[in-house]
Amino acid sequence: MNLESLIEFFGEKTSIALAGLLIGLFFGIFAQRSKFCMRSAVVEFWNRQGTAKLAVWLFAFSAAVIGTQLCITLGWLDVSQARQLAAAGSLSGAIIGGLLFGIGMILARGCSSRMLVLAANGNLRALLTGLIFAVAAQASLNGLLSPVRTWLSGLWTIEGGASRDLLATTHLGHNGGIVFGLVWLAAAIVFARRAGISRREWLCGSGVGLSIALAWLTTHLIGSQSFEIVPVQSLSFTGPSADMLMLVLSPPGQPWDFDIGLVPGVVLGSFLAALWGGELKLEGFQDGRSMRRYIAGAICMGFGGMLAGGCAVGAGVSGAAIFALTAWLALAGMWLGGGLANALIDRPQLQEKTATPETGMADAAVQP
Repeated sequence: MNLESLIEFFGEKTSIALAGLLIGLFFGIFAQRSKFCMRSAVVEFWNRQGTAKLAVWLFAFSAAVIGTQLCITLGWLDVSQARQLAAAGSLSGAIIGGLLFGIGMILARGCSSRMLVLAANGNLRALLTGLIFAVAAQASLNGLLSPVRTWLSGLWTIEGGASRDLLATTHLGHNGGIVFGLVWLAAAIVFARRAGISRREWLCGSGVGLSIALAWLTTHLIGSQSFEIVPVQSLSFTGPSADMLMLVLSPPGQPWDFDIGLVPGVVLGSFLAALWGGELKLEGFQDGRSMRRYIAGAICMGFGGMLAGGCAVGAGVSGAAIFALTAWLALAGMWLGGGLANALIDRPQLQEKTATPETGMADAAVQP
């Protein structure tokens, strides 16, 4: 695909920012309409209660894997220079950060991308959580929490290159990656049929994953046809949230890039989808105790996501779609951390509320 005329007209920086805006718009629409939420999928899995949210997450995950690996197989995409594969990585950061992020998304009742989508729909809990998440991420990158992140990241590191590429180390190749994605697509279809979810949720869940594959492809194409260095990347919300925070608080902030366009694109897409579906609604906290819980969750996600090298979308889907070792460790940590927090915090509260509904915490049942 020839994008040289487009790049020449808008310039490299504006072109990549517009790409982030448009892909973020698609992601926001699909995520809002499908109610894509890793936290809900994790809770369903560990509680063994329903498969609707799990099916949506698997549609997104499998579509991202299949779409990305198919583009690589066809020669349209080269991810060898992507940060998740080319640079040195931290195994300790991926494991610890993934666990912390998983715990945080249970406390905050949603991951960072879900908070962004909900905030655009009028959810004030999500808005506050998202702001604190961005502050914690920035503090972990260059602020007060940065020395702790650096120390934890240095405990166990790995060189970049083939050692971080699971398809290379397992000798499965990109065709094996496509087959792997098809297996999870089959699982998504089984769970979707069992849950009886609508065709719209099937398609929009898949659209979330295809947005991730499209981001990989678009940044590669722009980078390969640009005179300036444009990183090959996909969707993530830890670094971009921190960048957007600095752009607002201390303009001009970061230079225009894909991440700067991504966040407002997701907000706009989610808002338009909620407006179309008549789902715009102001919501707030019910008490101070629940507010403390959300704040703690946001801090865990901000620090954990920066430590792990990505959030539930950045590491959990985007990084996993190119089979980066650290991304898969972070993803496993998120599922384990989420399951642990659910078992120790949410499940006892739910059981107590079921046993004594008149004294149960109302906010314990609040959905993201």
